[in-house]
Amino acid sequence: MKTVSSFSLTLFTSVLLLAAPARPAHADADCLSCHNDPTLQDANGKSIGVSADKFHASVHGVLKCNDCHKDIHDYPHPDHPAAVQCESCHTDEGAALAGSVHAKASDHPCTSCHGNAHLIVPKTDPQSPVYPLNIPKTCGSCHGNEAMAKKYHLPNVYALYIDSIHGFALGKEGLLVAANCTSCHGSHKILSHTNPQSATYRNNIPGTCGSCHVGINEQYQKGVHGNAVAAGDTSAPVCTDCHTAHAIIEPTSADFRMQSTPICGSCHRDKFTTYRDTFHSQLGLLGGYVETARCWDCHGAHEILPASDPLSPINKANLVKTCGRCHAGANASFVEYQPHANARNRHLNPALYYIRLFMNLLLASVLTFFLLHTVLWLIRSRFQQVKTKSSGEKNA
Repeated sequence: MKTVSSFSLTLFTSVLLLAAPARPAHADADCLSCHNDPTLQDANGKSIGVSADKFHASVHGVLKCNDCHKDIHDYPHPDHPAAVQCESCHTDEGAALAGSVHAKASDHPCTSCHGNAHLIVPKTDPQSPVYPLNIPKTCGSCHGNEAMAKKYHLPNVYALYIDSIHGFALGKEGLLVAANCTSCHGSHKILSHTNPQSATYRNNIPGTCGSCHVGINEQYQKGVHGNAVAAGDTSAPVCTDCHTAHAIIEPTSADFRMQSTPICGSCHRDKFTTYRDTFHSQLGLLGGYVETARCWDCHGAHEILPASDPLSPINKANLVKTCGRCHAGANASFVEYQPHANARNRHLNPALYYIRLFMNLLLASVLTFFLLHTVLWLIRSRFQQVKTKSSGEKNA
């Protein structure tokens, strides 16, 4: 019975093959007998030639030409063969691309990222346009192009990325683990940052950055900012609010320290105003002193906790230790200092309010006195000069 079933299956398959229309699968050698010339071009100047050796070394070298060029069955083939449908083999990638911002194939064909279809090498090959070290340049061919940026109303992010800490680590140091474009945006299913499914959607950014910065993300999620984002607060800051998306600089650098306080102040305006009145701020602004205390030196950078939390560095029980990191010998009296005292609010700080008012009036009075003194001195000097000149003319 088993032998009969096998024979029947074989016979049935043979009948199907005989009944199917003839569709010869030309060997690549047949096509390459003409196209084995990298300089060969069609009437529109499009390259239609390829080195046979390079084609056989590519990922598509095992295929026959009409596996992709399905409308070419015999010779001579049509002058304008149908466009190759990559998704006929790469189904998952095609489906992902169809729902992405690059879905318009005429503007973003597969070859715009992967290179010549006949020369594609694995993404692990350093010669591949999608090898990690080459991805910024590949994406930058569009996202660093002024014409493309203007056409699609996109910022020129390529230059920003190259000068960033990620760009430096990848391009200068050759660190393959450094974040490149696909690390954050994905490769095929790239969605708009306004799409809740996008890796760069505001509330998804901590998770996206956290895929590399695991420890920092854990700290962030424990803090007030992370808790607010988890609760659905879209106004709570995420990684890109403080570090930016592409022009990320080393957070311990002088440039970042100097700009970090205004970054915090863009949300905490009331605290920023009171901080600017303090010695810490004046030392940084007027003296250019980089090491003066900034917001995150006291509050923490990622695991920011309210003052009522026993683990917060600004909790009363921890202030001596926190201030002591900069001020050796700090004690309980020292930490009575108020870093955000509001001298403009008479009801909250009446003594400080009147002291500030007195000092401002004193300063205004002194300046007014010397200004008036200077003006009177000039008038008297001019009067004396005229008088002396008149006396000289009479004597003459």
